[in-house]
Amino acid sequence: MDLYEKLNQRMADKLQIPSSEDCLPGHDQPLITAESHFVSGAPLAPPFPQGYQRIVLALGCFWGAERKFWQLEGVYTTAVGYAGGGTRNPNYDEVCSGQTGHTEVVLVVFNPEVLALEQVLACFWESHNPTQGMRQGNDVGTQYRSAIYFSDDQHEAVVRASLAQYQAALVDGGFGTITTEIAPAKAFYYAEEYHQQYLAKNPNGYCGLGGTGVKCV
Repeated sequence: MDLYEKLNQRMADKLQIPSSEDCLPGHDQPLITAESHFVSGAPLAPPFPQGYQRIVLALGCFWGAERKFWQLEGVYTTAVGYAGGGTRNPNYDEVCSGQTGHTEVVLVVFNPEVLALEQVLACFWESHNPTQGMRQGNDVGTQYRSAIYFSDDQHEAVVRASLAQYQAALVDGGFGTITTEIAPAKAFYYAEEYHQQYLAKNPNGYCGLGGTGVKCV
């Protein structure tokens, strides 16, 4: 296999989610991360206030994605992490290797009396291009795939209705089929401390998000 073929194979591997048997084994202990939100001061981990709801969303590099949600009125806290794969307690380098199956995600905890799930999802859809498969803009790999990991059956119904609504809007706008992964929430692994609220700590830091310009109405 020549260099060109090796590069093509390496790129192809980055676009395939490994089976659970092929994922890296991971670690027994979770990563050390921040205890409180750099912007709001709210805790990043449970217990959260009674009645508040949570959802886990993936829409590309989590640095820019998280900022979209902590700015919404009614959001109690946000945290970035890894979900959707087979490796226990992965670190950032392992996720970026494509060998964990995880995608970069944002945990959003919100007060449903102030902010409806439909509004959270509208922010999600409008903040990225959910038709791109295993990439988001120039960021390529399974860790950049679009995903929604819902908490319960009621959330699932809202998520699927929102997807159908936005798919119709995308078609009218000349875009293709949504590739967003929709699944029940399983393990959420908090990312390293320096990733939490990254763009608040580094205002000029990288943000690769780019929406389609299509509104979720």
